Amino acid sequence: MHSRRALLYMPGDDWKKINKALTLDVDCVCMDMEDGVALNRKSYARATVAKALKELDFGRSEKLARINAVGSGFEKDDIETVLPGHPDGIVIPKVEALEQIQWASEIIEAVELAQGWGVNSIRMLVGVETAKGILNLKEIASHPRLDGLIFGAEDFAASIGATRSRAAWEVMYARSAIVTHAAAFDLQAIDMVFIDFKDALNLKIEAAQGAAMGYSGKQIIHPAQVEPVQTAFTPADEAIAYASRLVQAFEQHQEQGTGAFALDEKMIDMPLLKNAQKVLARAKAAGKL
Repeated sequence: MHSRRALLYMPGDDWKKINKALTLDVDCVCMDMEDGVALNRKSYARATVAKALKELDFGRSEKLARINAVGSGFEKDDIETVLPGHPDGIVIPKVEALEQIQWASEIIEAVELAQGWGVNSIRMLVGVETAKGILNLKEIASHPRLDGLIFGAEDFAASIGATRSRAAWEVMYARSAIVTHAAAFDLQAIDMVFIDFKDALNLKIEAAQGAAMGYSGKQIIHPAQVEPVQTAFTPADEAIAYASRLVQAFEQHQEQGTGAFALDEKMIDMPLLKNAQKVLARAKAAGKL
């Protein structure tokens, strides 16, 4: 599974911006055919994304394509146009039911088999951004082709009639539900967009909060957001060192037949071990181990 600390959206109809994304060393480039593209530019975006997948070198960046929502009338043309370029994954927005994922997965599998690619070589991430989507998370998260859940806070707030605030309490229930279901189904959880791309301070605060909640990464919409977000979702050197010591000490105490033990005047047991292991896994995904 790719590291997705920063998932950068680029408008699918803007060849220049897609090329710009390749210079940013971002974990994940998502070429967007949905919200970032005007209605009269949808077919052009489709062709541009397909061309980018076939012609451009994305380097270490994961290459994703976001189709329009299932039921929009654009989704079938979107997915069929971009799949021959073998994206690493397809992003489906505004998912509310398992059937919408199943529809896309069957189309993807048919292309994988026709092309001689490995089944499940093209993964899926889904945006959950409505009240109905949150209620159906248990079913949505169960699909085997799924790699991650993406929280769409702006659309979710609109779907329940909430007013967005800096503190984001109005979306906290849904934000927590996404990360909880992702953990239960061993998926990545990608946090909400911070739309004021010139406000670096509050971006850092919100990204740190998402990381503390258990999110593995965050959606971003501007190159200036890459570094702060990647930093927020990368464990600090001190945290990595402490986690390594904790895991090592735990293994030593296990060999001696000891369960809980003290480290730096704190009692250590299984929940703290699991946290330390997650810190090390994130550090490894970020290339720090």
